[in-house]
Amino acid sequence: METYGMIVMMATPFFYGLVLFENWYDRRTGKNTMRNMDTISSLSSGITNATKDVLGLGFALISYQFLVEHITVYKVQTTVLTYIIAFLSLDFAGYWGHRWAHTINFFWNKHLIHHSGEEFNLACALRQSISMFVNLFVFLMLPAALLGVEYKVIAVVAPLHLFAQFWYHTRHIGKMGFLEKIFVTPSHHRVHHAINPIYVDKNYGEIFILWDKWFGSFQPELDEVPPVYGITRPVSTWNPIKINFLHLWLLIQDAWRTNNWRDKFRIWFMPTGWRPADIVERFPVNKIDDVYAYKKYDTDNSKQMQTWIWMQFIMTNFFTLYLFGNLGHIGAPNMFYYGLFLFLGVYSFTELMDLKQDAFVFELIKNVLGIVLIYITGSWFGVEKLIPSGTILIIGYFIISTGVTAYFVQKEIKPEFSKFKELSN
Repeated sequence: METYGMIVMMATPFFYGLVLFENWYDRRTGKNTMRNMDTISSLSSGITNATKDVLGLGFALISYQFLVEHITVYKVQTTVLTYIIAFLSLDFAGYWGHRWAHTINFFWNKHLIHHSGEEFNLACALRQSISMFVNLFVFLMLPAALLGVEYKVIAVVAPLHLFAQFWYHTRHIGKMGFLEKIFVTPSHHRVHHAINPIYVDKNYGEIFILWDKWFGSFQPELDEVPPVYGITRPVSTWNPIKINFLHLWLLIQDAWRTNNWRDKFRIWFMPTGWRPADIVERFPVNKIDDVYAYKKYDTDNSKQMQTWIWMQFIMTNFFTLYLFGNLGHIGAPNMFYYGLFLFLGVYSFTELMDLKQDAFVFELIKNVLGIVLIYITGSWFGVEKLIPSGTILIIGYFIISTGVTAYFVQKEIKPEFSKFKELSN
């Protein structure tokens, strides 16, 4: 966990730097591919996903190491070729895991978050899941395991394979000539994120587009059909934690409500979006019929509130990177309490983005938890080594953030409360 935490800590400024560069270029070209609240929602999803992964909050039913130990038929020597085999195996597994996530109801829940943004940009790439706690797709690594590719090789290649999927989440790069025939490009991935009928469930490839061409899921981007982004059942929230479980909650409700016992069981494994017939009639859900006519989700946040939310996001990043860089010092179980603190923070300021009154409740709980952790440990996990009087400054932040969040909830979310107060005076 410590090694992975350090890798993520070092990679984060690079990703954020590219997001900022795209934002600058976006404004310069006037393409408008980024919106404040959508961008913060995407980046906040990245915080929750990275925190979950760094804390090891997930497991595989069968580990890759187990497969290597029990099914290897020929052990290859660790050479450059071994790393190439590992990379190809990961990409092959990624293609099928990605395809099943789009086409099977239960698996869609863990991938919906990535497609929930209604803009397509580099920040969107960081919309990653926290709802997949059990990895069911390790067996897709059978080719590498049969050849005895060591776990340490996979451990090196996997982050590189993941990070290499970041760059093509942009609308600023057109078609790339010959590269379009072999690799996944921005053009290919724009198709994948689009909800136009001709584009839905196409281009699952992660690095190589060849898998899509070989297995019949390829669709080129058409000049006459500009992609429209999002999902056909809009999430209508900026809160990434809520988004992670929306589809699962719908499946649970549908399984409970349907009168057909067969449907209660098969709903989980039916094609994505399938619902029992009696449920469709009694409990309809909002679905986009015309992708060119629907209105994107938005909230009327004041400039002052948006500035505050950006400040909250920056502070949450500080706390996140401090956790990643000090896992060994913080240790268990404190690092899990710290993780809860981060999740509460993200939940609070994204609820504020949604103009929800419970933003104050979650902010208060987060800050009380923070003060309790300081009381138990004597400081904010040794932050004084980095910032003199750091613990005192953090306590001050807890007090201020509670007050400012209460102010915005009262002033912008509950205007009727302010009017009542004026009348009572």
